[in-house]
Amino acid sequence: MLVSVIIPNWNGAAHLPACLDSLRAQTFRNFEIIVADNASADHSLALLAARYPEVRVIALDRNYGFAGACNAGLRAAKGEIQILLNNDTETDPNWLAEVVSAFERHPRAGMIASKMLLFDRRDTLHTSGDLYGRDGVPKNRGVWEKDDGQYGEGPVFSACGGSAAYRKIMLDQIGLLDEDFFFSCEDVDLAWRAQLAGWSAVYAPKAVVYHKLSATGGGVTASFHDGRNFIFLLVKDVPGVVWRKHWREIIGAQWRIAWEALRAWRGAAARARLRGQLAGVLALPMLLKKRKQTQATRRVSDEHIESVLS
Repeated sequence: MLVSVIIPNWNGAAHLPACLDSLRAQTFRNFEIIVADNASADHSLALLAARYPEVRVIALDRNYGFAGACNAGLRAAKGEIQILLNNDTETDPNWLAEVVSAFERHPRAGMIASKMLLFDRRDTLHTSGDLYGRDGVPKNRGVWEKDDGQYGEGPVFSACGGSAAYRKIMLDQIGLLDEDFFFSCEDVDLAWRAQLAGWSAVYAPKAVVYHKLSATGGGVTASFHDGRNFIFLLVKDVPGVVWRKHWREIIGAQWRIAWEALRAWRGAAARARLRGQLAGVLALPMLLKKRKQTQATRRVSDEHIESVLS
């Protein structure tokens, strides 16, 4: 079984060596590495050419965002399993072996979520698989908690895009990342499409990745895209049954997010969050067209949908 590891990169030369050196140390050996570079202005491409000749590089002509770079890599990938990996990560030597093993144990899983720990606090979780709440807010399960093995192998809603493993046959069925998301929540959108089509996501606690967390993103950019893309998810992906049962929780959560941003108005990130929410509302015509297409692919019951939400 061939595995493809796709690393999106934008001015990440300072982070790439730790990531790529850890991949060289993997115990599972049948894999390819693809770096999709978003027209970096640093020495990323020179570094890759000089020190990592085994890496296949896709040099893009401009910054297509996280989603665009990942899709460029996915389209070029040849593996039966295709994994998105942030450039600011370091992988445990058994990471790939554990991901492959988890797919073998769970034949209906289209997605495997790794255990992501903080790079500089390796006893602290970033995520143990991602969840989607009935209030319409995505969550990193266990974020900031000390890792005591409290989350065992089992179902989650999605895999965090910083280390998300997918079956190629699932991607062939449901499509790649939606590039309109650009950055943030594109992994949750893909998970919604997978869940609606009948695929599941499984958390594999022995597949360990250390993440610097927002080393190449965050701040104002993340706040804007989170504000916008939370609304993208609600309009495009969340089925009518969830809206009918939980609309008060959904609207309430968006109001709380907006109110918290208004209270912190002097902060650039707070203002960016509000701009993002407004951009999400203004995108409603486009999103409603996408919603029709997404909901038409649904193959699961109302009860199943309710069961996968937290």
